Amino acid sequence: MIEVESLKKHYGSKKAVDGLTFEVKPGVVTGFLGPNGAGKSTTMRVLMGLDAPTSGTTRINGKAYVRHRAPLREIGALLEAKAIHPGRSARDHLLALGATHGIKAKRVDEVLETVGLAEVGRKRAGNFSLGMGQRLGIAVALLGNPQTVMLDEPVNGLDPDGIKWIRHLLKGLAAEGRTVFVSSHLMSEMALTAEHLIILGRGRLVADVSVADLIASADHGVRVSTPRPDALTDVLRRRGATITSVEGGLLHVTGISAEAIGLQALQAGVPLCELTPQSASLEEAYTELTRDAVEYQGRTTTSIGRAA
Repeated sequence: MIEVESLKKHYGSKKAVDGLTFEVKPGVVTGFLGPNGAGKSTTMRVLMGLDAPTSGTTRINGKAYVRHRAPLREIGALLEAKAIHPGRSARDHLLALGATHGIKAKRVDEVLETVGLAEVGRKRAGNFSLGMGQRLGIAVALLGNPQTVMLDEPVNGLDPDGIKWIRHLLKGLAAEGRTVFVSSHLMSEMALTAEHLIILGRGRLVADVSVADLIASADHGVRVSTPRPDALTDVLRRRGATITSVEGGLLHVTGISAEAIGLQALQAGVPLCELTPQSASLEEAYTELTRDAVEYQGRTTTSIGRAA
């Protein structure tokens, strides 16, 4: 289990994390989301004892990371996959880490097999591709067979088969009762992998919510088809609905539920041919939720500059 309580981390006048409190519970995959600069990586670094908090506390399985006698056996983390001597083989890198915790060579070979690097385990890691480096970083996280696994952007550089593999890996770890905490900017993958979400914006907690509830909370309206669109539009606007005419008798209605639309149409004697709630994707729901928390925004344009 991961616990963060009233966490603050300031770099000079910059508030990277500002009064953050949440828990990550075992048995489910919890996604850690937020725009660039929201404080996700800082929070993970504080959890791992790499940065000291300005104030507040963090605990992993009941203790601060530095208080665990064998931390690799408590939490496995991927924060920077390329944090490895390039002249070492993948196997030697894992053996060196394992030696600090009494982890045998047999376990090293097991995790190399798990992450798909068994055939290249004796090759220099400095020659690995980005995807292979990610797999090695995940092997490090799994080395101590920890109860808690925390991965920062683990799908970076992975091909479609690799992304599918890590999706099943994370779900399998959670099914074993482990705590699984993973950050990603790939919303389509989070929708398939995570059950719960911790969402940050500008260093603060924006949402602590299940994926299903977040998607359900996004109002993407109702698709309505009627031979009398003008009459239905008048009725619904009096109830505060917003209506956009798509084509012919087809309307897109927001601000009122499908059930209420049906009742209003019935009372007004307006026939309906279609009444379909429009589901939001996780990406749409997330974008709507964090719209005001985006710190670094680009501009959509057809030109990136003019020639001198």
